[in-house]
Amino acid sequence: MLRHLGQRLLTTIPTLVGVVVVTFLLTRILPGDPAAFFAGPTADPAAVEQIRVTLGLDKSLPEQFVAYVGDLLVGDLGVALSTGQPVVAEIAARLPASAELTLFGLILSVAVAVPLGILAAVRQGSWIDHLCRLLTTAGVSLPVFFTGLLFVYVFYFLLGVAPAPLGRIDLFASPPPHVTGFYLIDSLIAGDLETFRASFAQLILPGITLALFALAPIARMTRASMLSVLSSEFIRTARASGLAPGTVIVRYAFRNAMLPVITTLGMVFSFLLGANVLVEKVFAWPGIGSFAVEALIQSDYAPVQGFVLTMAILYVLLNLLIDLLYGLIDPRMRIEG
Repeated sequence: MLRHLGQRLLTTIPTLVGVVVVTFLLTRILPGDPAAFFAGPTADPAAVEQIRVTLGLDKSLPEQFVAYVGDLLVGDLGVALSTGQPVVAEIAARLPASAELTLFGLILSVAVAVPLGILAAVRQGSWIDHLCRLLTTAGVSLPVFFTGLLFVYVFYFLLGVAPAPLGRIDLFASPPPHVTGFYLIDSLIAGDLETFRASFAQLILPGITLALFALAPIARMTRASMLSVLSSEFIRTARASGLAPGTVIVRYAFRNAMLPVITTLGMVFSFLLGANVLVEKVFAWPGIGSFAVEALIQSDYAPVQGFVLTMAILYVLLNLLIDLLYGLIDPRMRIEG
C-alpha cells in the first residue's frame, strides 16, 4: 500500500508542475496592471514604474518565473498587495472557513442523496423515485449563485427566519477561541453553545445551497449503481436464501455499489471547491474563494496563484484518499507494497 501511494505521489508531480506554469502564464496575460492599480489614478508614470520595479514586473517572463519557482521551493507564495500580508498567512486564515462550508455541504448532501438513491432504486417507479428525479433535475439546473440569492430573498428578506448573510457568525457574537479554525468544532471545544448556535445559523443557508448542487450527481450515481447491483445473480441468490431484505440491500447490494459512489464523491468535492467561490460572494463568507476573486479584480497575482495551487494540492490529496477508500471497501483492489 505504501509503495502504491508513493507511486501515486510521483504521478502527481507533473500535474502540479503544469498547474504552476499555467497559473503563472495566465496571471501575466490577464488585462490590468497591478502596479498602476496600486499606485492609484493620480500617480505619475515614474511612481508606477517604481512600483513595477519593486514588484519585479520589470523583468522578463523567464526571470519572473525562475524567481517565482525559487520562492515556491522555500514555501513563499508572495505577499498579497491588497492586504500587505503573506499569501500563506492569508490562505491559512481563510482556508478553515472554506473547508467548513464545503464539508458541511458535502456531508448534508450525502446524508440526503445516498438514502434517497437507495430507496429510489429499491422502489423503482414509486413516488420516491420520482422525487429523486425531481431533486436531481433541480440540483443540476439551478446555478449555485441563483439558489443562494433565492434562499436569502425567501428566508431572510421575506420570512425573516434566517440571519443576515454577513459572514461566518452574527455581528453581535464573538468567534470561539482558535483551535481548528472550524467555528462549530471550536465552539463545542470551548463549551460555548451560544456561539455554536450563532455560527450554525450562519452556516445553514450557504451549506444547503452547496448541498443541493452536490445532491444531484450523488443521488443519480447511487440510484444507477444500486439498480445495476440489484439485478445481479448474487443478489437473487441472497434473496432466495431467505436473507432479510435489509441485509440484502445494505450488506450485499450497497457495499458492492459503493465504489462508483465514492468516485462521484471525489468529483463532487472538487466541484464544490469551485462552486464555493460563488457561494462565498453571495453570503459574504470570508473564505479563500472570495479572497481570490477580490485579488483577481485588483490584478493581484500572488493570491490568485496561491489559491489555484492550494486547490490543486487539495485535489491531489483527495484522490489519494479515494484510492485508500477503494482498498478498504473492496479488498480485491488493494495493491500489496
